[in-house]
Amino acid sequence: MRIVVVNNFFPPRVGGSAHMSASLAEQYAASGHEVLAITAAYGDAPAEEEKDGYRVVRFPAMKMPQLGLSIDFDMTFAAVRPGNWRKLFRLLDEFKPDAIHLHGQFFDLSWMAGLYGRRRGVPLLLTIHTLLISEKKLYGAVFRMLDALLVRPILGLLKPRYVILDKLGVDYCVDRYKTSDENSEYFPIAVDTEHFEKPLTKDVRAENEIGEAPLIVSLGHVIPLRNRLPLVEAMPAILAKHPDTKVIVVGRVYHDAFLKRAEELGVRDAFLVKGAVPKDDVPAYFAAADIVTHDLNGGCGTASLEAMLSGTATIASVTEDNYPGIELHNGENILLVPPDDPAAVERTVLELLDDPVKRAEIAKRQSAMVRDNFALDVVAGEHLRTFEKMVADR
Repeated sequence: MRIVVVNNFFPPRVGGSAHMSASLAEQYAASGHEVLAITAAYGDAPAEEEKDGYRVVRFPAMKMPQLGLSIDFDMTFAAVRPGNWRKLFRLLDEFKPDAIHLHGQFFDLSWMAGLYGRRRGVPLLLTIHTLLISEKKLYGAVFRMLDALLVRPILGLLKPRYVILDKLGVDYCVDRYKTSDENSEYFPIAVDTEHFEKPLTKDVRAENEIGEAPLIVSLGHVIPLRNRLPLVEAMPAILAKHPDTKVIVVGRVYHDAFLKRAEELGVRDAFLVKGAVPKDDVPAYFAAADIVTHDLNGGCGTASLEAMLSGTATIASVTEDNYPGIELHNGENILLVPPDDPAAVERTVLELLDDPVKRAEIAKRQSAMVRDNFALDVVAGEHLRTFEKMVADR
């Protein structure tokens, strides 16, 4: 098959959907398919390149202005740049895709490529990544309005088949986009297991002068949906028992409420904020940690699953039925706390720090669970079988 993978976010840009779309593109190519990845220009990345067995084309794009709001995102838009529509349709006509895999329901490149697929009769598979929700009432209302007035009508026009990653996504898509079992697939997040078998790129503890002190790593962009506040609220009690504990926060900080709260609680010195790091460095941060946690507001995303795979005890905040068809058992193959519950975070962290043997055992079971259910080859195989059925049905 000839498969097009589309995502405004793509490496070298970091982030869960960027890594997942690139990993799937690589796996499709490794399985013998011809793959074209289409994305937005980013930094100094070349406009075109061949990598990992497939071709990448980056379209000129306009960056979203940053207004200094707590909700600002590093978004780019390709649809507004002159000539992009014509260039995209010409590129796709030359490639002659059998199927198009869209990533991100509100990205303009997904809409552009989706419209092409709709006009040319090419099957569309759309993976839902970030959900347009917010803890703030005003932002939540704006997001719901955007979904109702813009995203849902466009998706109604494109009529893709949806890939939904977890229970929260299922509930969201049924509510916002009126999806059903008839037009949806429930595949988990794909985790690139081979990436965590490579040699480590650095010694995180030595670089940050942490030594043998307890270390919590919190990896992922800081946004309102992953605000780190439950961890900050738990830190006074954690430091009272383990005063040398450090927390390394890795990822861009788009929402800094956790730092302000850390100042108020007198625990700011325990936090080291590193910003975004290259994908190749991520395993080194997990390897250095005693505990990993950042999904504490309701979720268990790519970074948490990668941390589990790496063999580090990882705390998340979903229900045991979060992934349709995958059995999670708290305390056995996963560590779960209720969303936005500092007391539960405090209790779980202290239990893990106090009992290294228990910590190692749960970490080993978490790693096996991710490898069995979320490994890239397993998830990519499910996607390819879906493409084959969609092409046959066409």
